Amino acid sequence: MINKVDRPDARVDEVVNMTYDLFLDLGANEEQIEFPIIYACAREGWCTSERKDIDAMVSGSKKGDLMPLFESILKTVQGPPIYEGAELQMLISNLSHSEYVGRLAIGRVMRGSAKRNQRVIKRTATKDVSFGITRLYTYEGLKMAEVEAIEPGDIGVIAGSEDIEIGDTITANDKVPALPRIVVEQPTLGMIFSVNTSPLSGKEGEAIQSRKFRERLLKEVRSNVAIRFEESPTSDQFRILGRGELQFAILIEQMRREGFEFMIGKPTVLYGTDEAGQRTEPMERAVLDMPETATGDVTAMFQQRKGILTKYEGGGTSGSGQGRVRLEFDIPTRGLLGIRSRFLTATRGEGLFSTILLGYGPYQGQLAHRNNGALISDRTGDTVEYALLTLEERGVLFLGPGVPVYEGMIIGENNKDNDMNVNCCREKKLTNIRSAGAEFLVTLAGIRKMSLEQCIEWIDEDEWIEVTPKSIRLRKKVLPLGQRSVKREERMS
Repeated sequence: MINKVDRPDARVDEVVNMTYDLFLDLGANEEQIEFPIIYACAREGWCTSERKDIDAMVSGSKKGDLMPLFESILKTVQGPPIYEGAELQMLISNLSHSEYVGRLAIGRVMRGSAKRNQRVIKRTATKDVSFGITRLYTYEGLKMAEVEAIEPGDIGVIAGSEDIEIGDTITANDKVPALPRIVVEQPTLGMIFSVNTSPLSGKEGEAIQSRKFRERLLKEVRSNVAIRFEESPTSDQFRILGRGELQFAILIEQMRREGFEFMIGKPTVLYGTDEAGQRTEPMERAVLDMPETATGDVTAMFQQRKGILTKYEGGGTSGSGQGRVRLEFDIPTRGLLGIRSRFLTATRGEGLFSTILLGYGPYQGQLAHRNNGALISDRTGDTVEYALLTLEERGVLFLGPGVPVYEGMIIGENNKDNDMNVNCCREKKLTNIRSAGAEFLVTLAGIRKMSLEQCIEWIDEDEWIEVTPKSIRLRKKVLPLGQRSVKREERMS
């Protein structure tokens, strides 16, 4: 199905030809390559199997709906094969968790059937384990419904084993062979999650204790198979391992909306070692679709982060669309931290960005991180515009006037490479002396509003991001002025 055919820059015929090329590259036979084609506009809710009807559909002179798509699915997609007398065989492809019945194993029943209270075999990578099915569910729309049995072709949900994993095969007995395992990609990044210890803790959300914080993170790990949980030497801090910056950002945003307050540290890459004892790091392939005018800025951005351009398609009014190009970069995972927001800025929001893990490759060398220091509040209070005006020439401000701050909280980025402790709460002294022109209106030139992704990229090892339902703050790990140095070493990653 070719979607978005109503767009002015739609390239319908080119996408169809690209699909044929993909099928040929995958070794499709004559029957597989004769697939039906549906042209659709999902936003407007219509589709057609006739290429010549697209213009009439777009102009509105001809009405349509999604029936051609449904009819094509019923006509061409075969139902699950039914093997008479076959024993249960089901591959686990996803996991979930229930507060009442524990871990839930989700997968498609390939053959046979399963009933509640039946004893089955779990075929793991190392051994076979027997367990009893305590609950059975299937999906009705987006909801799960409890059933007594599941049949071939059903997307079944089985409860009864707490240590089942993705890739395991559930069979009726030990004579039924296991299906090829699904391998879940290992985490490539780690991030410390900590209980909020700032002076403003509990003012905007729930200041949770370490026990409840740990339970919330473990709950996420049970249902999100791409996340791992590790204890840390500090009782109120926990290490979460994941696949990327976006995955962490989603988890953080979910916890914010639940009313939690907490802190997060700088993400770190999980390095490896090859057979020769050399250091390795995760590498990813970034596929970028964007306007041709942004090619230079984006290419320079990725090359500064050790990205290697491996493919360039498009240009002009051909190729990837009208004035659009497609680039592919092989880049270290650490080079992608914070680059998504910069990419959208460089392409003015018109760029498309996707990545895929290639595996571990040779260490690509050091990347320059942040050369600038921080502007740090030296006292507790509310920011005052008069004080911020005097600090503008020192660097870039992250906060405006009237914002609560505390000692050790970061309010901006210094122009120099050292940290600077500043008084952002200083008020103008009032006198009874007036002079012409002394009371002219002066306003702040500009404030950089830091998003969560920008904060994750910006912070260093000695800094925290304080996350609350209403605010995102930057702070030093050591708050008292006399206990930390303002001198910063050159930061590399």
